[in-house]
Amino acid sequence: MLISIMKYVYFFGNGDADGDESMRAELGGKGANLAQMAKAPLSLPVPAGFTITTDVCQEFYKLGRKYPDGLSAQVDEYLAKLESVMGKKLGDENDPLLVSVRSGAAISMPGMMDTILNLGLNDKAVEGLAKKTGNERFAWDAYRRFIQMYGDVAMGVDHDNFEAIIDEVKAKAGVKEDTELTTENLKEIVSKYKEMYKNASTERKPAGEEFPQDDKKTDVGCYWCRIRFLDEPTCYQIPQAQQHQRRCFEGNCRNCYGNGIR
Repeated sequence: MLISIMKYVYFFGNGDADGDESMRAELGGKGANLAQMAKAPLSLPVPAGFTITTDVCQEFYKLGRKYPDGLSAQVDEYLAKLESVMGKKLGDENDPLLVSVRSGAAISMPGMMDTILNLGLNDKAVEGLAKKTGNERFAWDAYRRFIQMYGDVAMGVDHDNFEAIIDEVKAKAGVKEDTELTTENLKEIVSKYKEMYKNASTERKPAGEEFPQDDKKTDVGCYWCRIRFLDEPTCYQIPQAQQHQRRCFEGNCRNCYGNGIR
């Protein structure tokens, strides 16, 4: 007897999409709109990505905070498709694919959905990003932001601990603004972030666990379903979808991408 596996992941980009604007309940408002923009007749240049459906969020809580069968294989399939479309790979030492991870529900909830940027960076990929962009400071700033967002949002490490490290390094360097931090300052912050992350103990990670260097492991960590300020029963009643989308730094300086969030 054949067992049907539910479709949990929908691709968008490269001139087409699996879903459309009618699927807000499954893809969330953001995911449905991205799909509609990506496919004909609009075929806007939306940075490619995939949406994990709201069904995963509901199943996650039904199964006692476990992911449903079939999800991991589908994410691997669509991540490989994203890498193929972009001609880049997560964690590549020369030209890494970076991904933004954003939540979205069928109803608009501004300011209450978590975001993780720059997934795909690790100790080796940050060097590749620096070489590719010719901007070492930019690369290390992107990496420290990823560690902070992943640690806070996905793994539950106290956000204040990250801010305390930034304040400590700024005070030592005699600067007031983050923009005044040098590349060496940012490297020091990354080192201190990773040490603090390793020592932290949360419900999602034990003390002693290093910051992951396997990008597929960090991608899995980002599946965590959470709506800021709401308790678990309310999160279950307002399920989230989640977009994993090519990080679009170029959009900050060139008007060539059909995506209002960068």
